[in-house]
Amino acid sequence: MNDRLRVVIADDERPARAFLAALLRECGDVALVGEARGGEEAIALIESTTPDLALLDLQMPEVDGLAVVRLVKRTLLPLFAFVTAHDAYAVRAFEANAVDFLLKPVEPVRLRQTLDRVHARLARGANPAIAAERVRAAAAHAVSHDAGYLRRIPVRLKDDIVLVPAAQLASVVADGELLHLTTNDGRRYTINYRLKDLEARLDPATFVRISRGALVNLDMIERVSAMPGGTYLATLKNRQQLAVSRQRARDLREQLLRL
Repeated sequence: MNDRLRVVIADDERPARAFLAALLRECGDVALVGEARGGEEAIALIESTTPDLALLDLQMPEVDGLAVVRLVKRTLLPLFAFVTAHDAYAVRAFEANAVDFLLKPVEPVRLRQTLDRVHARLARGANPAIAAERVRAAAAHAVSHDAGYLRRIPVRLKDDIVLVPAAQLASVVADGELLHLTTNDGRRYTINYRLKDLEARLDPATFVRISRGALVNLDMIERVSAMPGGTYLATLKNRQQLAVSRQRARDLREQLLRL
């Protein structure tokens, strides 16, 4: 068929990857163009093969499915669907946002529905970049609480993926749709992510909000100085200085004075 969907899959578990690949090969309207064993491989595979659809396991080590959506070059974004083992609450969260979600073990009928939905979106001329934003927003709410907090944050630097250890972060500052990450040794990185979504995935015992647009690592605070108007100025060990809003000053004081 000339209108076959070009699909790639990514899952760090070989049996799950093989099972999904077998299901896809039984679909006459699908061309499986590649398989990835993790998020970094998935990014390279998507950008080199430019598929119509990427089926991603949401929970993969280091670079998970959500990070793949964020890190693929915007001009090369396909449509995305997640394949993972979340509970019914997470499934409803995805469906409410019109995002495809396949629960493991994948049922052939449910996979067929996903493929038909992708066909329909492509026929309507769906913009993958817009669809990817919806995927990212929905996925951020569906990450299970038992998945643990982020230990490393994947950052795109041209054609490389850099894994920034969360423990080395001194601050995260929002600038419109971008987040500026500054490490304890002064290195800076920029990612396209929402501050509240990243905050939800960082350990709240370590990272605290000091203003509407900034998070700091408590371990990196050197001193907090009172300023006029009831605000404060936080000086970090990397010499970075950030304003603390009056609303957040009490929370910060309680955190710093806790024994």
